[in-house]
Amino acid sequence: MARPASTTQQPAEHEHEHVRLLREREPPIKVAGFLRPRPAATLMLLDRTGPEPTVLMGRRNPAVKFMPGKFVFPGGRIEPGDRRMSVAGALPEPVADKMNKLRGSRVPDMARALALAAIRETFEETGLLLGTKEYGAPADPPAGAWTDFAARGVYPDLESVSFVARAITPPGRARRFDACFLVMETSAIVDQAENVIGPDSELVELVRVPLQEAMQLDLPLITLVVLRELEKRLAAGMGHHLPTPLFRERHRKWVREEL
Repeated sequence: MARPASTTQQPAEHEHEHVRLLREREPPIKVAGFLRPRPAATLMLLDRTGPEPTVLMGRRNPAVKFMPGKFVFPGGRIEPGDRRMSVAGALPEPVADKMNKLRGSRVPDMARALALAAIRETFEETGLLLGTKEYGAPADPPAGAWTDFAARGVYPDLESVSFVARAITPPGRARRFDACFLVMETSAIVDQAENVIGPDSELVELVRVPLQEAMQLDLPLITLVVLRELEKRLAAGMGHHLPTPLFRERHRKWVREEL
C-alpha cells in the first residue's frame, strides 16, 4: 500500500486561527466506540466574473434531522455508480495525485470517484448539471441519478476541478465523513433540471452569495472554516500547486496539516 501523503503541522505556539476556532467551538467528545469516517466530497461552485467572487449555497430543509436549516454546499458519499460513470475530461494530475495518495492504493481511482460523487450529488440536490454537451449523451450510464444526468445529453467533465480542503469529522459524532472540498467554476454549469429545490426537498433554496456574505450565513462550522481557506486560496491564485489543508483531531486536539 502506498504511504500516506506527507503533511506539515503547525507548532502549538503558532496555532492556526482556524484550528483555534474549531477548538473553541467544536470541543472533543469522549467516546468508547469507533465509527469509521466515510469518504465523501463536497462541491463549491464559484463565480469570479463579477467585481467580487460569489458562491452557490443551498439551505437545508428545516425538517431534516442532519443540520436542519443550515446553508451548505451540495455533496455526499461515494456510490457504486460513481466508479463507473464516463467522463469527458480527467482531473488535473496534481489534484488526482493529491487525492489518491490520501488513502493509499487499496482503492484505485479514488480521486475520480470522489469528484464524480460531488457532481452527482450537486445534480441530485440542486438540479445543476456540470460538464459538457459537446459529445452527446454518455452511453450505458450507471442506473439511478447518472441515467437521468446522461439523458440530458451531458458528460461530466473533471478538468476544472480544484481541491481546496479536506476535513475528517471527529470521533463521537453521529455521522463521520472524510470529506474533500472541491471547487468548480459556475461556467461549468450546462443545464438545470426543474423542480428539484423546494419545501419538500433536501434543499429549500439555492442562493448565489458574495464570499464575504456567505461567511455570515447560518453555516456548519467546518463550512465557515473552508470558506475562509477558499478566500486565502483565491488571493494566492487558486493554483493546484498550493498546499491543501487537512483538518482533523489528533490525540483529542484539532490540528491543521498541509497536504
